[in-house]
Parts: sequence; C-alpha cells; structure tokens
Amino acid sequence: MSMRRVAILGYDGLALFELGCAVELFALPRPEFNDWYHTQVICFEQKPLEVTGGISLNVKQVTDLSAYDVLIIPSWPTEQSNNERIIGALQDMAKNSKRIISFCSGAFLLAEAGLLENRQATTHWRYAEKFRRRFPSVHYVEDVLYLYDGQIGCSAGSSAAIDLGLAVIRDDFGHAIANQVARRLVLAAHRSGGQSQFVETPLLKTPSLFSSALDWACKNLDQNICINQLADKAGMSRRTFDRKFSSSFNTGAKIWLTQQRIQRVKHLLEESQDTVEQIATKSGFDNAITLRHHFRKHVGISPSQYRQQFSGSKQP
Repeated sequence: MSMRRVAILGYDGLALFELGCAVELFALPRPEFNDWYHTQVICFEQKPLEVTGGISLNVKQVTDLSAYDVLIIPSWPTEQSNNERIIGALQDMAKNSKRIISFCSGAFLLAEAGLLENRQATTHWRYAEKFRRRFPSVHYVEDVLYLYDGQIGCSAGSSAAIDLGLAVIRDDFGHAIANQVARRLVLAAHRSGGQSQFVETPLLKTPSLFSSALDWACKNLDQNICINQLADKAGMSRRTFDRKFSSSFNTGAKIWLTQQRIQRVKHLLEESQDTVEQIATKSGFDNAITLRHHFRKHVGISPSQYRQQFSGSKQP
C-alpha cells in the first residue's frame, strides 16, 4: 500500500479527547510498520486555534484538502455552521472518492455537506434527536458503535471513535496490524454490539460468571459450542442468558459466536499457512464450505481473497 496522506480537521472549540484519539491512531509514528499514514492536523483558520480548556494550538493552515487522501473530523458543533469553505472542500473530496471519517458529533458536518443523503449514519446517542430533526433525509441508525462503508465513516461517541479508527486501519493494513495498534492502546481490537450497552448498563465491578462464560467460548472456538452450554457456564437459565446477552451486546449469542469465529479465521489466514479446511476445524466451522459462506457474508470477500490481500500468501 502506498502511503496515505491524512488530514485531521481542527477548528475553534475543538474537543481535545477526540483530537487525541485521531492523533494517536493516525499521526503517532509507527516505524515498526511499512508505509504508515502521513498525517497532519490542519485548519482553515489563519490563526492559532482556541480549543477546549482555553488551550491555543498552532496547526498547519490550509485553503483546501486536495493534498490529502483521508480526512478525519474529530468532532463538530451540532448547530448550523454554514462554513462554505470547509463544506466545499469535503464535497470535493467526496467527488474524488476520497475517504472521510467523522468521530462523535463530526457526523453533523458530514450531513451539512450533503454527504450522508440517503445513507446510513450515526452519532452520539445524546445528539440523536437533534440529528434526526436537522437531517431527515439521512437514515439515522440508533444503536451501533460506528458505520463505515470504505469511504464514509461515522462513530457513535468518543470511545467508539477508536473502534472506527481501528476498523479503518484493519481495512488498510489487515487484522494483525490492527491488533498490534489496539494492544498498544490497551484496547480490544474489535467490540461487538451498539451504544445501548453503554447508555444505561454500568460496567461490572468484578468478573462475573457471564463474562467468564464468554471468555471460555473465545478460548474454545474450535469446539462445538451450544448456547445452552454457555448459559450453564454463566449459571443462568437459557431465557435469562438470552436476555442478558441481548441487553449487553444488542445481538444474539449465536451471531456473536460466529463473529468471534470469523475473527479467528482472519487471524489464521494472515498468520498461518493452513488450508481453509484446516482453518475451518480450528475456528469451529463444520467444514470449508460453511466457513466460506459465513466469511463472505460477514467480510464481503472470500477467504482466499482476504489472505492474498493481507498476508501475501498465495495458498488457497
């Protein structure tokens, strides 16, 4: 992959946490990787930026975005901005099929520029009603961490910005490198579920039988795991387990298990020379045909295509 030129958009009133997420993901030097992103924090103002906490920032001043392949919008005011220069620059990037990613309230700028017309989008749950009212032609999705189609991406909130950023890195560099970046951040490389798991449900203060059951499942994906078995390990009836799982992850346990197995398959495709039949056995799929079916459904390409793209191996 040739080096991607990334711009992180700064503006007066910028939230520093979202800026920090963007810088950590895309601007931090990573000499251990080849052809990493070349990233600059930029602004359209011809003066230092005044950001959260009364801090002044001197960043690269630009008049357009033609020098960049990717734009990261760390956040954006939720009121109408009418910033024609920035909106025009975003529209030019979109016309040239360049990538535009928003964190948290940054989706408001994407929508204001008309880039989300008749598309799915999300933002932080606290802004959901305002977003719907302002942009009725955008298909707002209530309970996801992020949405990303390879060109346009938006995340639900501040921490979900990291999930989206890791998805972009995974798309560009593969599963193994995304995992390395996540480990450096001391984060999970991929979180399932949506915003509902964070809105009202507090974090568990101590490990539970429920979480232990899921940890066991992740360590034993090669086994024939049934949901009743997980419920038993969690010390719950099947009905209680299903309710708990749905409220925690906004999906069913069977779908979650398949997602974990797909992650295992990705890792093995990148890191091993195993055949697809061998990988099916190690990841808990009945056979290579079943693996290929689920992999194409969840990833959009075949296992062989994925291996060629992310490992360089030509083994089928």
